[in-house]
Amino acid sequence: MNKKQLQTEQTKKKLADASRALFVQKGYKATSIEDIVAATGSSKGNIYYHFKSKEGLFLYLIDEWDREWEENWASKEHLYKTSTEKIHGLMEQLVLDDMNHPLTKAADEFFTGEKKENDIEERIALMFERHIQFNRQLVQQGIENGEFKEDNVDHLALILESAIIGLSQLSRGMKSEEAVALYRQAANVFLHGISRSND
Repeated sequence: MNKKQLQTEQTKKKLADASRALFVQKGYKATSIEDIVAATGSSKGNIYYHFKSKEGLFLYLIDEWDREWEENWASKEHLYKTSTEKIHGLMEQLVLDDMNHPLTKAADEFFTGEKKENDIEERIALMFERHIQFNRQLVQQGIENGEFKEDNVDHLALILESAIIGLSQLSRGMKSEEAVALYRQAANVFLHGISRSND
């Protein structure tokens, strides 16, 4: 990375950090570009240069959240010996991360809000494709090591992601222990359907 690229990344990080605090405090919809200008001391033009739009800036924060989640998962994945244990661990990490992450409320507003520009829709689709690819690998490992039945891995990855998205929306307002129990039960239902031991 050359000096100009480094400066660009540092500026993006500074803008993103100041904006994150606003999104956490006010939510996605209530945070305006003017608020971000005031909080960062940067110009609108500079914000648009680095992120193209408020949506682009927020998606940058979601990407950072995803990277943090992946690093957290990578640091503990080795603790799970089987694919079944990994799916249980995945569900637990998802519910705890989702319930405790400061951007959760703003992210709900962002994803359920108005129609997005095409480039933002494409970036969101790529993010979900990464999630589905992660699920695919998890299920494929389970099939290869004999835990899960041979089945359509693409379908199973989508079903798992759909369950995760639904649980994320419907567990809002639950106490942490209740939500963890719900996610565990969902993992058990999913695993019951694909486990080789149920043949």
